Amino acid sequence: MNKKKLVVPLFVLLAAAVYFVFFYKNKALKFVPENADVVVLIDVKKLTGQYISSLVAHPSKWSESKKKDKKTIPLKDSGIKIPDFLQVFHLKGAKFSEWYSVVELKDPQKFLTFLKSHQFINKGQNIFRKDQVFIKIEGKNCILGTSETAFAAIQQLLSKPSGKKIFTTYRFISSSLGSISFISGKKIQNFSIELKADEIEIKNTAEAISFAAAISDMQGKNHFLEAELDGQNIKNYARFFNKNLIDSAQVNYFKATADLEQVNDTIISYGYDDNFNETEKKTVQKIIQPNYIIDLRSSAPEKTWDYFQHKKWINAQNQFTAIPFQPNQIERNEGSIIIKSTRKPIASSPELKENYIFIRNSSLLLSSLSTLTSTEKKILSDIEYIFYRNKGQNYQVNIKAKKDELPLILRW
Repeated sequence: MNKKKLVVPLFVLLAAAVYFVFFYKNKALKFVPENADVVVLIDVKKLTGQYISSLVAHPSKWSESKKKDKKTIPLKDSGIKIPDFLQVFHLKGAKFSEWYSVVELKDPQKFLTFLKSHQFINKGQNIFRKDQVFIKIEGKNCILGTSETAFAAIQQLLSKPSGKKIFTTYRFISSSLGSISFISGKKIQNFSIELKADEIEIKNTAEAISFAAAISDMQGKNHFLEAELDGQNIKNYARFFNKNLIDSAQVNYFKATADLEQVNDTIISYGYDDNFNETEKKTVQKIIQPNYIIDLRSSAPEKTWDYFQHKKWINAQNQFTAIPFQPNQIERNEGSIIIKSTRKPIASSPELKENYIFIRNSSLLLSSLSTLTSTEKKILSDIEYIFYRNKGQNYQVNIKAKKDELPLILRW
């Protein structure tokens, strides 16, 4: 056969292979339960393409794979069937900290070896744990979560007949790297996720919104936390924690300023000497404490105060005991309820009449999170600040990382 005649079919085959490997995606989300109220999707093929292009541009990372621990099995050899879209979800009624995902297994035995190489502990009944990651192997499926609480319920959903409702990506994600979607009945509110060189951007609009001036202003004040929220934003956040609390307290404005400080904390313990006389022992340890001021406003301040008293959150010394960081003082002031720390009082920032939350990273915060793994601490130490802002119908979150020669995708 003429070699020239082979060129066209070979090119077509190559093009088809490239398309199916890098671009074709199964858009059925068969592992998102009907009772999910938040869904996070990650376009794995798009993430892979972004990783490869970043790796090509940074030759210093090419030889890194040779230095990795050969005893640890990489994800590509784990026995997991890599999905086109990673599907992470939160179930209605579950704690805010409980998130789950389901992936298919190509080789369950190989996956068991992978778990062992990463030092997962076998808890029995095909459940494994390492730190705050829980895994259950169920036939050819693997359930992952930050808790094992809903494993039985998710397992039941997986065993439902094939006629069950299946979501598709069209309802959640368009062209972005990922998405976060909030589901309320038939209403779905989608937020795109983009991974940039030194920033993760989450927003619900394609419109380019610059918050540079606002961020610069926050950075200039040098506080650990600054926040100001109206009633609607308070309700939005309350859905993850305690909606009944906000409804009962009738709070429609929230403002807070906080700093962190390392202080000496004295622990007094008692024992007995050789003669059975009681002895007192004082131990001094360094702890991280916030200095803060919180301004709460309500359409009915008296009812808010009465609700706090009914919950027994205000003691005889007018301390607000619902906040564990003591001492503090709660007082009413011209329609506002002010809660402030008394050990080292700080002034409230000026009212901007904006909806925002600004959290600056702090070495003091990192030193206090002793339960985190070294990898988690490395990721957190890379973050410079987190900034949330809402203006009208536009919502945006920016997670800004510190400047580095490598982009985020190669750092984490």
